[in-house]
Amino acid sequence: MKRTFRFVLIVTIIMTILLAGCQNEKVLNPKKPVTLILWHNFGAQMKNTMDVMVDEFNDTIGAEKGIILNVTSISGSATLHEKLTMAANGDPGAPKLPDITTAYPKTALTLAEKNLLVDLGTLFTEEELSAYVSRFVEEGRLTEENLYVFPFAKSTEVMFLNKTIFNRFAKDTGVKLEDLKTFEGVIQAAEKYYTWTDNQTPDIKNDGKMFYVADSLFNFAQIGFKQLGEDFIKNKELNLSSPIFSRIWDCFYGPAVRGHVAIFDGYGSDLAKTGDVVCTTGSTAGVLFFSPIVTYADNTTEPAEYAILPYPVFEGGQKIAMQRGSGMCVTKSTPEKEYAAGVFLKWFTDPEQNLRFVSSTGYLPVTKQAFGNVMNKEIETIADERIKRLLETAIQMQQEYDFYIPPQFDGFDKMQKEYESNLKMTATESKKKYQELLETQNPDLAFKMVSEGVLEKITE
Repeated sequence: MKRTFRFVLIVTIIMTILLAGCQNEKVLNPKKPVTLILWHNFGAQMKNTMDVMVDEFNDTIGAEKGIILNVTSISGSATLHEKLTMAANGDPGAPKLPDITTAYPKTALTLAEKNLLVDLGTLFTEEELSAYVSRFVEEGRLTEENLYVFPFAKSTEVMFLNKTIFNRFAKDTGVKLEDLKTFEGVIQAAEKYYTWTDNQTPDIKNDGKMFYVADSLFNFAQIGFKQLGEDFIKNKELNLSSPIFSRIWDCFYGPAVRGHVAIFDGYGSDLAKTGDVVCTTGSTAGVLFFSPIVTYADNTTEPAEYAILPYPVFEGGQKIAMQRGSGMCVTKSTPEKEYAAGVFLKWFTDPEQNLRFVSSTGYLPVTKQAFGNVMNKEIETIADERIKRLLETAIQMQQEYDFYIPPQFDGFDKMQKEYESNLKMTATESKKKYQELLETQNPDLAFKMVSEGVLEKITE
């Protein structure tokens, strides 16, 4: 009897799940389509790609099943976060929440805590989820049980290198691409580059040029710590007392003060456009912002060929890089709308569609299949050499690297801003004093004078 009862119970549960799925599908009627409101944060060139994808969905799967996607908001990430938060809080004048939206985990967490998001695990089977890169899915599990942010395109950080400038420098100094595999190698190359450029104008002292800039000094520290076996953030506080922080500090403060690396409130692609740096570490999604033409301060120009290299690793560290990028969230509404949203997510992240999206935007695909032979074939068809090189490096990193997911908690953004602001301000003040001292002191003594006690003050 017990066995019979257990068998009947299992069959009943299975049939209930199947019938629920069928019922939702039956609710969709091509003659009476449901309309899903979509918000996203893809502007500029990415907007065109997204528009094409949405139109294609509406004309194919959407028309077949009875689903219409309607994009009503295209905003930058910060603006989108503000709009979603206002809508979630019911603030006066706030728009109604969309059915689907792109969102970063910190935004999604706010919505999830108000019970406004669908657990996407209910729209996908375990077999379907197993097709995706596990680390990408993991980031969207904002609680132990529920999946609230679905990966559709991810990014990591890589090194963008102007080979046109680098090759001239390498020919004269013997520096090799292999030297840039470690951050210590990057910093050594930066020192040589400063000397090399300084020597080109012997009548002007101490006018060497910068070699490197990191888009995010906070990410630089987070990943450096992780590569070397510790966490930069412990118990929601910065782990500045660790000996590892001294290594992070030495790879930025000294080179920044001496003019070897840049202190910059912006993206490295801006400095690369003017030839003010040779290489930068930043998001793969920024690849399209690297201009194929460099315009120097004297208005002369030259074509620039870029190499895209795996993210550097601190000597003795593990190959770890940042995992970045938003995902898609589905807000709670009606069973048919939620089901329809799942249909779109599955279509959009299918390798064929997903690769067409990432091959024109600089993002990474999200399924295991897309990272395999499918992506290799897609690369051959890409006309933009920047994207082609980016995806080749992405395949290598997906095979060799682990990806770090930053923690999510209130105050994280404030912590990041304060850390970067303090670090840049300190380095800027020291650099100004250093340059003044160079009028009367040799570089080593000048640096010793400005740097004494600075690290201790930062870590106290």
